[in-house]
Amino acid sequence: MLRLLIVMKRLLSSLAVMLLPLSCSANSIHQPEEAGKVAWGRDLEAALAASKQSGKPVFALFQEIPGCAGCKQFGRDVMSNSLLVEAIETEFTPLLIRNNKSGKDAEVMQRFGEPAWNFQVVRFLDASAKDIIQRKDQVWDTGGIAARMIATLIAAKRPVPAYLKLLAAEHSPRLKQAVFSMFCFWTGEMALGQIDGVITTEAGFMGGREVTLVKYDPQVITLPKLIATAEKVECANAVHVPAADLADAKATRLNVGAISGYRAAPMSDQKKQLQGTVATKLPLSSAQATKVNAWIRSDVKTAAMFLTPSQLARLR
Repeated sequence: MLRLLIVMKRLLSSLAVMLLPLSCSANSIHQPEEAGKVAWGRDLEAALAASKQSGKPVFALFQEIPGCAGCKQFGRDVMSNSLLVEAIETEFTPLLIRNNKSGKDAEVMQRFGEPAWNFQVVRFLDASAKDIIQRKDQVWDTGGIAARMIATLIAAKRPVPAYLKLLAAEHSPRLKQAVFSMFCFWTGEMALGQIDGVITTEAGFMGGREVTLVKYDPQVITLPKLIATAEKVECANAVHVPAADLADAKATRLNVGAISGYRAAPMSDQKKQLQGTVATKLPLSSAQATKVNAWIRSDVKTAAMFLTPSQLARLR
């Protein structure tokens, strides 16, 4: 165990150095609730110049400040999500334009044809102030913003961090769930968490047996493929799914039923592989905890892929 911790610390230290500079999070900066916790720039020309120099797209938030309850909630929930904040600050050039203010803000609004006193709109600009992806209104949730950030980075031919992909997936409305019965849910969380398309896992009980509850992305892995993969890693003595998915699940030799009477195991039984490692001191999202738990005992480098630059730095 001691040798594992030493090796992991050395690897994470080197990765953290490579991923600097770190996020310049605005957690300590007093700013309006509607703006969230991002360290915003306020000058368009400065943002475009920074974008040209770094190659990072401009993340331009047009926001009503002071704003309505919806604007405040967007700032509290979306623009204060720690993973989203770090992705904005490290992968983009943040720019805030107040859509109910005169002066330079009003000039920028007019230049981009944005309505005044409007709900928040996020646009992704290149160094010449052109939209990298098409403007889209009413994207007001974490998953939606993260997905558009990913689309922008792809269009700009820039790398997409694994933690940002995971964040978008974790907040996707298309996620489905399945419950796998097995001999040990500690092993279940580890082995099932390694499967591409599995976003979160949870140790639990159902029908007097140890089970692992999986949330997965059906666009990445279909239910029959998920079941077949779970069988290969010996984590599928039986499978239970929502009633609407029973037809898809029955294309297997396993005992198949509907999810009923599931209850989560105690916290002491959750993410057992993660316990006792240096990563336990990190504030991880559910999806991050799932992936780090799945890989940390067998492949530290893969586990580290799902961490942010600042999280890696904290492990140095």
